Amino acid sequence: MTSRPVRIAYFTDVLCVWAYVAQIKIDELKRHFQDRIALNYHYLTLFGNTHDRLVEGWQDRGGIEAYGAHVQGIGRDFGHVEIHPDIWCRNRPCSSLSCHLFLKAVALLEERGEIPASPQSHWQGRTLHEETVWRLRCAFFRDLQDIGQLSCQLDIASQLDLPCDRIRQLLENGAAHAAFTADLEIREKYAVRGSPTLVLNEGRQILYGNVGYKIIEANIHELLQRPAGQATWC
Repeated sequence: MTSRPVRIAYFTDVLCVWAYVAQIKIDELKRHFQDRIALNYHYLTLFGNTHDRLVEGWQDRGGIEAYGAHVQGIGRDFGHVEIHPDIWCRNRPCSSLSCHLFLKAVALLEERGEIPASPQSHWQGRTLHEETVWRLRCAFFRDLQDIGQLSCQLDIASQLDLPCDRIRQLLENGAAHAAFTADLEIREKYAVRGSPTLVLNEGRQILYGNVGYKIIEANIHELLQRPAGQATWC
């Protein structure tokens, strides 16, 4: 049995409803496996241009109102999340890109030891970075805020006592952009199709979309139980 934690690359777009729904699985993975897994967060731009993706992309299927109804339907199927009745029809962010740059700035602060990286029990075991991601998603899907606005992002940062001046610096000096570019390169390396996606075993195991928790758990258990350096046939 391996003593090293299973490294998991987790790819999402902050505006993806399936990633919003999947947070309960990530929280459970962290609770169950604790230090036996190491989650690395990466972001991709599925909603980099929401007008083209949704307004034009759904024009033959009823338009943005139809997409909003589709997202509300997903919320009804998964009762552990709240979705605003006007989702996507009002306060629609132009792009998820600014959110991802903001989150990479927060992640850089964590990597550099400028903010705590430890799980917090009052946030269901999430780190400060993970809680920031969750609050951004709740602000959009539940509260219908335009999280593409820097003012909204910094408001969430203030609520969490994050250093807003440092976040601005990392946005202004290009460090957040460089970190996000690295995410795009890793996405290309693993040929990640969409959000949410879990990449395990150096890309040999890719779990994309609304994958059940038990399936994710089984994949991790298989890697934990494999002797170091030994292949598996099952």
